[in-house]
Amino acid sequence: MELAKTGQYLYYIDIYRSQSPFQLAKIASKRVVAFNVPQTTPEIVRVQVDEVPYFYDQLHQHPEIQIMWIERGQGTLVAGDFVGRFQPGEVYVIGGGQPHVFRCDPEYYRGRQLVRSISLYFSEKYFGQELWNAEDLRAVRELSEASRRGLMVPAEAATPHAACIGKIASTTGLARLVAFFELLHLLTITQELRKLSLAPGRLLENEEGRMNKILGFTFRESRRRIYLEEVARLANLSVEAFCRYFKVHTRKTYVSFLNEVRVSHACRLLIQGNLSVEQICYETGFNNVSNFNRIFKRVIGKTPLAYRAQAVGQNLDARI
Repeated sequence: MELAKTGQYLYYIDIYRSQSPFQLAKIASKRVVAFNVPQTTPEIVRVQVDEVPYFYDQLHQHPEIQIMWIERGQGTLVAGDFVGRFQPGEVYVIGGGQPHVFRCDPEYYRGRQLVRSISLYFSEKYFGQELWNAEDLRAVRELSEASRRGLMVPAEAATPHAACIGKIASTTGLARLVAFFELLHLLTITQELRKLSLAPGRLLENEEGRMNKILGFTFRESRRRIYLEEVARLANLSVEAFCRYFKVHTRKTYVSFLNEVRVSHACRLLIQGNLSVEQICYETGFNNVSNFNRIFKRVIGKTPLAYRAQAVGQNLDARI
């Protein structure tokens, strides 16, 4: 692998195929979005730096564990049955085989700013069986098992993790390996580590195209009234079959998922502070303020006004 510049975007590229993992995934999304992270030389950890208009926006899965630091960019993360906001400064651990997508907010698709992240990929295969099964790595194997549900370190607790990831990306050889094991140790002792999904999940390869159609449609159209009949038609299923299908693959109803996407958009607008709660209610696709407040509190755990007040307070603290 070598670091290459294409215009103003940075990629780690596969020198044998002259394609970045981002570009390879875009090509694969036309067929199926399950892929292995390219590995051209034996290594314990693979580093990928992305500086692009928006993160790869198709639901996908790979057998490697991914540790991802969001340096710039924000939007909605779907990981297993979890739907929620991702923000700069957060660190995520996405387990091997967990379907996920970091879907950026709409403004990133207008090309006015770039997102940036550093991702580390590793697996039992990368380590080798003897090293992976060593007693010294018991905590790492437990971390790997927990990551099947997705893990997140919030930005306020992730400064040391981000520093380790930056060091891994900027070094090579033994120095990189030492920094990587420091990061793994740090993750195994982090008290603030949060589990995302209720249970591990995996999509069959032949289902990913259909699910990506559903997710893409939902993100695009969530601000208007959506009828189950039109989503079912998109999935080429009857309404009853679609409801069963979606519940089996996400462990929640489509209406619950749609509401969580709308709440994620509402969180972004509440943080921006330009609109009233009532305006945000209708802007994000809810049909009345009472229903919006009730669903927002159920998903987030607090009212929209309380969420805005907390977000404003955190922003003020960050400036001081």
